[in-house]
Amino acid sequence: MVYRIKVAGLERDLPICKVNDQLYIAGFVIFGDQELTVACARELLKKAPEYDYIITAEAKGIPLGHEMARQTNASKYFLARKAPKLYMTGVFESTVHSITTANEQHLYLDIADAELMKGKRILIVDDVISTGESLAALEALVTKAGGVIAGRMTILAEGDAQNRDDIIYLEKLPLFNPDGTIKA
Repeated sequence: MVYRIKVAGLERDLPICKVNDQLYIAGFVIFGDQELTVACARELLKKAPEYDYIITAEAKGIPLGHEMARQTNASKYFLARKAPKLYMTGVFESTVHSITTANEQHLYLDIADAELMKGKRILIVDDVISTGESLAALEALVTKAGGVIAGRMTILAEGDAQNRDDIIYLEKLPLFNPDGTIKA
């Protein structure tokens, strides 16, 4: 089963994947799809509020955050990691319960990056926002760092995220029943 979507002027067939017996989602992955990543970054930037830096979460948001920074000639963007790295000078931590991951996850921000965020307008970007858990974890990191949330952007808003007025997105992504029909 697949779901055909048109986003940023491009059509893609997304595989419909089982989350549990009653819920299926369309798998949207921009990894390796340079054409789609470039187009989505361009279209999101047209809608972006004023900001100083972008932050995204590891891993699927990386190509989007990188491309948005590249298209605006930004010298830096921030990445919330799933695990602390040896080169980090210290970390801020936030907890995540994502629809696409079974276990609790944590996001970590390097204290050196947090210092750069203080008092700056930070734009949160991700590929898909669904439950808002990853978004909330990123918001917590930005707030702990002393940054000001300039906006929240995503390529696709899935499920209840479509009804939020604080998220800027390009397209809606429905949830699915086990037979591949769209949930009402």
